[in-house]
Amino acid sequence: MTSPDPPSGAPAQPAEPSTERLERAVRAAETALIEYEIAVETFRVEVDNFSRLHQQRLGPVYARLDELDALIAEAVAARSGDPEDARRAREARAAVAPLPGVEELLGGWVQPEGLSPEAQAMLTGQPVRPPQRVRPGEEARRRYRELVRRVHPDLATEEGDRVRREEFLVRVNRAYADGAEAALAALAEEWEAGPRPEPDALGQAEQLYDRLEWLSARKEWLARVVDELESGAVGSMLKLAGGDPDGLLEEIAENLAGQVREREARLAELTADRP
Repeated sequence: MTSPDPPSGAPAQPAEPSTERLERAVRAAETALIEYEIAVETFRVEVDNFSRLHQQRLGPVYARLDELDALIAEAVAARSGDPEDARRAREARAAVAPLPGVEELLGGWVQPEGLSPEAQAMLTGQPVRPPQRVRPGEEARRRYRELVRRVHPDLATEEGDRVRREEFLVRVNRAYADGAEAALAALAEEWEAGPRPEPDALGQAEQLYDRLEWLSARKEWLARVVDELESGAVGSMLKLAGGDPDGLLEEIAENLAGQVREREARLAELTADRP
């Protein structure tokens, strides 16, 4: 979106009808931007959840493949006695069990709010929670869209209201990422009960042009965010999913299971005649 150019020979301060048209253009651009931000946030949540679910479901299979690769390399080295094969075996084993630093040891166990649910389950003996949904349910998606359209910071016309909306939207995004329909409903009630900022006129044409430029810059930034998400490994997988990310996970799992069987058969061949 680009700011409209003023007509040739227009006065420095446009007449009232031109200002009204600019106001309508600003409102239309604000609405379009909010809808775009909703779509971007929805996609970001799907990417994050798919990444987490992918790791939870398939991480052990990837670990098994790495272990089999190390065992195969070690079996080949034991058979050949070749120093180069021995070097490959050491590298494969190091990839399976690297010597981690402190941060790597804590990675995934400690989150900003404390121990992760998986770590707490391990320490308390409770069962680990099942993998989360790839995407929030349809009702959560509907509530999220409606709420964002009402509270989005781009609707603010003064700084105090913008800050309030930004802080509230953080809570809305968190509830949506968790798929918490009840939390989204409670947030909607809280917003309705909160203070309603007084409407503030947008002002003159120069301010409206500045607003259009800001909206355009914001949309360009969001487009870059989308490009980064789509070009990443998880985003690329989601594009291949065709609306069925769970099905894609099952397909990947089947492929990996086949690779595990092939490696296990290869390892059995290499170790069949060993004492």
